[in-house]
Amino acid sequence: MMNDRKPPGNEDHAGKAAAAAASLAAKAAERSGNAEVESETTTQAAPSVADGGTPVEGSALSEQELEQLTADIIAALKTVQDPEIPSDIYELGLIYRVDVGDEREVEIDMTLTAPGCPVAGEMPGWVEDAVSSVPGVKSVTVKLVFDPPWDMSRMSDEARLEIGMF
Repeated sequence: MMNDRKPPGNEDHAGKAAAAAASLAAKAAERSGNAEVESETTTQAAPSVADGGTPVEGSALSEQELEQLTADIIAALKTVQDPEIPSDIYELGLIYRVDVGDEREVEIDMTLTAPGCPVAGEMPGWVEDAVSSVPGVKSVTVKLVFDPPWDMSRMSDEARLEIGMF
């Protein structure tokens, strides 16, 4: 039941998220000195615990799987732009919590810059669409929260630069 109205810059979350995830994977491979960088549309899967990945206490996923999935989720979140402030919702500090379950179900707590935000009913759907496009994510639940209230101190330096606060 999501409204089809979308602000500029939020038209293709799936494509942007996939490209961002591929870019992150390529940069990680480059930093590690891996000469064989995967193609833009495929990334090598992180090893599971059964395949020699590092176990994480209390999780069925390996440390590597959690790191890769988290990086891909963040890349997807960065494709969602705030329609009133020229920055993405992750760098604005609108994402309060991202939790990845054992079955790769993702729960996200997010807020808005103001409770009366004109896209309050739509933005959680944009977030769900973007994160659902991440390979390996089985389901996404987005919860809109207003405690604590958002303020400008939650913005990253990147977001501050984008909107000219420095």
